Amino acid sequence: MTSQELQREVEALGPWFYPFDFGGIRTESIVPPQVVEIFETRRRMVEGLVAAHFSERLAEVRCLDVGCHEGLYSFAMARLGMGRITGLDVREVNLTKARFAAEQLGHAGIEFRQGNVETLDASSLGTFDLTLLLGVLYHLENPMRALRNMRSVTSELCIVETQVIDEIEGEAEWGAREWTRPYRGVLALIDETGEFNADNTETGHSPLVTCPSPKALAFMLEQAGFARVEFVDPPVQAYEQHARGKRVVCAAYC
Repeated sequence: MTSQELQREVEALGPWFYPFDFGGIRTESIVPPQVVEIFETRRRMVEGLVAAHFSERLAEVRCLDVGCHEGLYSFAMARLGMGRITGLDVREVNLTKARFAAEQLGHAGIEFRQGNVETLDASSLGTFDLTLLLGVLYHLENPMRALRNMRSVTSELCIVETQVIDEIEGEAEWGAREWTRPYRGVLALIDETGEFNADNTETGHSPLVTCPSPKALAFMLEQAGFARVEFVDPPVQAYEQHARGKRVVCAAYC
């Protein structure tokens, strides 16, 4: 493919969510410039965690990138040395761009499949040493179901990156005035109707989505069956939301 042909193909596939460089032909991200740093911070946090945990075993790791979108983090795992990577996304339009980007970047061995995290079936997918759920959870209607499904396909480590809401502490009456239960984290209901109806490729399969607080996220991961949950500290010069704790990266170990 000549550079002119490549340029035409990139433009035909647009708009693009992620900024890619295909040998001098660049995609222009639809994300505002002041927000693009989120991609780099997320990558640094995930790569550091993965490299530290798997170390010399990286080449043997089987990875599932759920909500892979255009494949940015699947490619990052390939650059770390993983040879068995599957990207899963609910939208075929995203997967078309992911397959194109994989070919241009030399990652043709990555498998991209259509699928929904809220209906994952371990019997058809199998299990993976590493699973990624990056920038996905807060676009879902049923996050608890999604996390249970993630656990069913994870044999070692699941990494979740998500927007979070502020904690709300308190107690709820539970059957009678004198019977109460403490809150253990909260979920906020968010209306994404506008984005959903506009075919925004970031949204899930429903305009009703939920966003957890950090305590809710940890509790839900534990209830999903993960044995240990740890939050990862943001790096120096992190994207401002990660730095302020409005977005978190969480490691869930089996």
